[in-house]
Amino acid sequence: MPQTGLRPHDQRMPPAINIIALTTFAASLSARALDPVLPHVADELGVSIAAAASFSAVFAFTFAIVQPALGAAADLFGKARLMIVCLVLLGLASILGAMSTSFPLLFATRILAGIGSGGVFPVALGLTSDLVGPEKRQVAIGRTLAGSMTGNLLGASASGLIGDFMGWRGVLAVLGLLMVVASVAVAAGFRGAALTPAPRTNLSMLKHGYRTIFSNPNALCYGAVFIEGCCVLGLFPFVASFLFELGETSLSIAGIVIAGFAVGGLFYTLTVSRFLPFLRVKGMMFAGASLVGLQLAVTALGLGWKVQAISFLFMGWGFYMIHGCLQVFASELSVEARATALSLHSFFFYMGQTVGPIAYGFGLQHAGKSPTLLTAAAVMVALGLACARLLRQTRAADTASSKPQQKGLT
Repeated sequence: MPQTGLRPHDQRMPPAINIIALTTFAASLSARALDPVLPHVADELGVSIAAAASFSAVFAFTFAIVQPALGAAADLFGKARLMIVCLVLLGLASILGAMSTSFPLLFATRILAGIGSGGVFPVALGLTSDLVGPEKRQVAIGRTLAGSMTGNLLGASASGLIGDFMGWRGVLAVLGLLMVVASVAVAAGFRGAALTPAPRTNLSMLKHGYRTIFSNPNALCYGAVFIEGCCVLGLFPFVASFLFELGETSLSIAGIVIAGFAVGGLFYTLTVSRFLPFLRVKGMMFAGASLVGLQLAVTALGLGWKVQAISFLFMGWGFYMIHGCLQVFASELSVEARATALSLHSFFFYMGQTVGPIAYGFGLQHAGKSPTLLTAAAVMVALGLACARLLRQTRAADTASSKPQQKGLT
């Protein structure tokens, strides 16, 4: 994990990082693609909006529960191979979704899409970690995150635009074609490097990998990302209702406010290489969590939507300051089972996003808006302090027995 600054010529990244960023961008587009066109989906399939909203829920839940299995598969069969397979699956699921004629069929395709998307982002982080050494890993992961953040930012708005001209089926069809193109780009980009034969790995080695991961004291980072997902991403389903309370009933305004979070994430990717030498890893975690806590408190004040949009920008910046550090810690829990370690990271993060809305809903109903948000703010500040005190830069137990990763990816 980097603790010192890098000179400009040392910050050059392998060209494959750009291919990985493109892949995360493509996969992230699908996460919220149906949200803007749900009324049309519900109307055509003859279901309620609440039922149609289950498409997003099942996508996220499936993404989470497949992480341990996909991480193990990546270590068994090769990260690049699995990512290509998952991209193709995501593309086929989207195309089949565009041809669905009933609610159950479309629901099934969103499950397949969740599996496909779940095998892209964590594996992409594993490939990124394999390409660069620890001293440049946080900057490299920041660039990979830039692709994901841009996809999140443009996904909903682009699908709404496409939906106006081609309908919701057109949205899924375009997404499907994009995933197929992305899979070809990944295969071509890693030809001769990423697609080298996978290392000899078997189930007993995977079992050893899990022991290595959870015997590492830094496995506490999994609990940290669960809390992050719960306190921060769990808030998003309630943003529109908070704005409704202020008399702002336009859904596009809610989209702009939430988009501020993604813009803050992009700002992080552009500034991490400059702030890291000054704040160091511990400072990044505490400062980021404190910034998130402050913005949660601002949200509790119920200010105008323009102020909240700016606040969400700072919230996104702070969130990725701590989240980026936790991703690097996860990438260093094990060398031989790195894909498994990063998939577990995503599993806990998305499970936090599953629990978060439930926790917020309970708090808002029984305690009210301000106490709930201020509690979440205090939890985030405490999380930043705990991470800064408890997480330590250590070498994975299997480092000595692993071969150098920079000369070829699996």
